[in-house]
Amino acid sequence: MTSGETGILIADDHPVILRGFRTLMEDAGMTTIHEATSIVEAYRAFYRQRPGMVVADLTFGDQGLTGLSLIRRIRTLERRTRILAFSMHDDPTIIARALENGATGYVLKDAPATEFLRAFDQVRRGKSYLDHDIALRVAMLNATTERSSTLNLSERELQILSLIKDGNSYQAIAEKLSMKYKTVVNSISAIRRKSGTHSFAELINFSISIKI
Repeated sequence: MTSGETGILIADDHPVILRGFRTLMEDAGMTTIHEATSIVEAYRAFYRQRPGMVVADLTFGDQGLTGLSLIRRIRTLERRTRILAFSMHDDPTIIARALENGATGYVLKDAPATEFLRAFDQVRRGKSYLDHDIALRVAMLNATTERSSTLNLSERELQILSLIKDGNSYQAIAEKLSMKYKTVVNSISAIRRKSGTHSFAELINFSISIKI
């Protein structure tokens, strides 16, 4: 194998994480380790070195979930690369997005070192990895998403659900869609009936969990 096939790239903007990762990898016998502390630096390092394995954080500073775009660009450039998302986010929606963008596995930053090494080894060997509890939560999310496609919501109901997702009140929805307040109330009642939710709070959670 060439160094490009066996090398590892870690992309994270926390020096302590980078130092800890390097120690773990060196203890495991890895020698070709590349580091990057920004999205641009990570992509450039990958483009130059073409490592066979990438461990990527999802959040860099105040730039939001830009690690998702890094994963997607790496996957587009090289389909064979193994990518392990390594993040503090345990939200199943974010985890699902990481997998959709091309991550082969996902492990939380507060996981024990033994779990990280297990995840790393699985992904490096070309296998997917998710902790059992996380896998269950993602599966439940996917089931909810699939269920949403069979709800037969009208275009107007989807618009209302999207505004609910953005945190709008009944009155705000009425104003933005030029609807009567009572019509909004009736429409939301219909959406709740179709989605099986029993309160406005449940409906908010439902709106967040599906793709609109």
